Amino acid sequence: MDAIKTGILLVISGPAGSGKGTVIKELHELGDYKYSISATTRKARKGETEGQSYYFVSEQDFNDKVKKGEMLEYVNHLGNYYGTPKSPVEQMLKEGHNVILEIEVIGAQNIKKNFPEAVLVFLVPPNRTELEARLRGRGTEPEDVILERLKKAEEEIKSIGKYDYLVINESGRQKEAALEIDFIAKAARHRLNPQKAESFFEEYLRI
Repeated sequence: MDAIKTGILLVISGPAGSGKGTVIKELHELGDYKYSISATTRKARKGETEGQSYYFVSEQDFNDKVKKGEMLEYVNHLGNYYGTPKSPVEQMLKEGHNVILEIEVIGAQNIKKNFPEAVLVFLVPPNRTELEARLRGRGTEPEDVILERLKKAEEEIKSIGKYDYLVINESGRQKEAALEIDFIAKAARHRLNPQKAESFFEEYLRI
């Protein structure tokens, strides 16, 4: 039935140090998940590939897409625009794939406004002590940057009430966190709303 074959738009957010990248990598091993590629107005960096890392566009092209309603969400970060093109996401969902968006809190809320069916998951370490240990364990950032990241993390965590699900990512248990998110996505595929119920009913009578 097409009504339950449509994929799920899965938005995953979390502070730096929450392990989003690792968990998402594990998630890809568990099922049919596609990663949404963002568009940006910044220049490509060394090693980045068009259509794989980002869609690199001019500011004028980006603004045109926004005006035409072709972006699910977008933000301006440090003078450059970043956003999620609507068409590729809708196509992947129509084909039955689950689509993952890894974006920050503001972008996640914009997605929910423009795409109410999206499932928002907030990923976080078990406590602040663990979060700080992970940030310091990288050994790549100065003290002021670490403190700024911790401050931002606290602000982001205050927004968990705007999400549909909270998943705790224990150290060394990334696969378990991915499994929890996979269970959420599987349940969401069977979630009903009036439009989905009507579509199912029409298909059911035709068969």
